[in-house]
Amino acid sequence: MFLELIATVFAGLAMAGVVMLVNRLTGGRLPRWTAPVAAGLAMLATTISNEYSWYSRTTEGLPEGLTVAQAVESRRAYRPWTYLVPYVDRFVALDEASLQRHPALPDQRIADLYFFGRWSPVKKMPVLFDCAGHRQASLMDGVEFDPDGQVSDAAWIRVEAGDPVLTAVCEVS
Repeated sequence: MFLELIATVFAGLAMAGVVMLVNRLTGGRLPRWTAPVAAGLAMLATTISNEYSWYSRTTEGLPEGLTVAQAVESRRAYRPWTYLVPYVDRFVALDEASLQRHPALPDQRIADLYFFGRWSPVKKMPVLFDCAGHRQASLMDGVEFDPDGQVSDAAWIRVEAGDPVLTAVCEVS
């Protein structure tokens, strides 16, 4: 975040310097307001570029075995250009190496999910998925397993059959 702020400030300073150089080369024919306006536009363009490139930069840096299960596009009224081209500001990644199954319950799987957000720290959560029942449960405090693999005291949440995270977990072999 700090480096993006520095890059934005330097983009503004660089553009102001270019406009001032052009003004000097043209004999001072440009209005005085062109340098600050050009600097502001360059800073805005840099900020927008950083917003749109965050998802691709982050996913390129994911370690082997961590795959994107769902990406959430964002549209905001205070960013009117996002209605034309939405950008991804958060996504869920599945850790395929953490996938576990119980032989007695072939339709259930446990996997670690990582939640990435543009201005948020990465969060990790183990989740139990029921592929046949189209439901999932967070494996946080209070969840216990019986000797036969059944989970007790789980807060199951129904999900749609085509849910991208459920599909990603259930398709991994």
